[in-house]
Amino acid sequence: MNPVSRRTVLKTLFVSAALALGPTRFVRAQTPGELRLGWQKGSVLAVMRARGTLDRALAQGGVSVRWIEFPAGPQMLEALAVGSIDLGEVGETPPVFSQAAGAELRYVANRPPSPREEALLVPQDSPLRTVAQLAGKRVALNKGSNVHYLLLRLLENAGLSYRDVKTAFLPPADARSAFERGAVDAWVIWEPFASAAEVQIGARRLADATGAAANHGFMIATRAFTENAPDLLRQVLGALQEEYRWIGVHVDESARIAAPQLGLSTEIVQRAFQNYAFGLEWPLSESVVQNQQRIADAFRALGLLPRPVSVRDVVWAG
Repeated sequence: MNPVSRRTVLKTLFVSAALALGPTRFVRAQTPGELRLGWQKGSVLAVMRARGTLDRALAQGGVSVRWIEFPAGPQMLEALAVGSIDLGEVGETPPVFSQAAGAELRYVANRPPSPREEALLVPQDSPLRTVAQLAGKRVALNKGSNVHYLLLRLLENAGLSYRDVKTAFLPPADARSAFERGAVDAWVIWEPFASAAEVQIGARRLADATGAAANHGFMIATRAFTENAPDLLRQVLGALQEEYRWIGVHVDESARIAAPQLGLSTEIVQRAFQNYAFGLEWPLSESVVQNQQRIADAFRALGLLPRPVSVRDVVWAG
């Protein structure tokens, strides 16, 4: 990527983050009686927000929930790093980049593997039929998101290196626009954006993460939150765990609930939710920690992390 393009991408990411953070950009201590929860429209937290179950559960103890929306995980963890949120759900890769940047974060829980929840898309009429044919092609993705690692692994499995493709680092909305107008050859993206592109513009799924990446989702908290409010954190995780179980049993109903918040048709959200894995587990198992460490080591080997990180050092014991 040339210097001008790199500056443009960085500017886009920082502007997106600033818009997401709004007036809460500056570091401050946790407000007693308030949980500041980061969420993305693409996550099933959209269902929980609409149902109000977490809000009601915490209200019984005098705690309110402030839901703060972000376009993607990296922007959410930038907010967490400066103390603007207490807790948020992100994919595998954002915590690795955030920890490498010095953020005081803690892994507090994880979702089960969900490899079908992210995908590599190409236009319907694209001549590309295999991942190996991506050599020399331009691929859009959100830098530092779970799909960043997916691309790395898909290329590796196809006998290519990360440097065999031209990456265009764009947030989901901009990536969709570039994909539609043919400015990129492929797009690596997560649900429900993937299903939306398939239904609305006929995008074709060239691959998902099956056999390439586990694609765990993580609940990430600030170190201060884990140390100052561990009982509240356990209560939150318990409430989220129960809600995940409900969603897993009522997938179609959950899709109908989430669709208006996501600005998508119920058909698209139902299609997307079929690719999700529902559940929440804590503390992190050794196998999950090791998987995260492999991701960190892979990005470090490529020179994309400023320093090595030890995932185990930032895992909350529960």
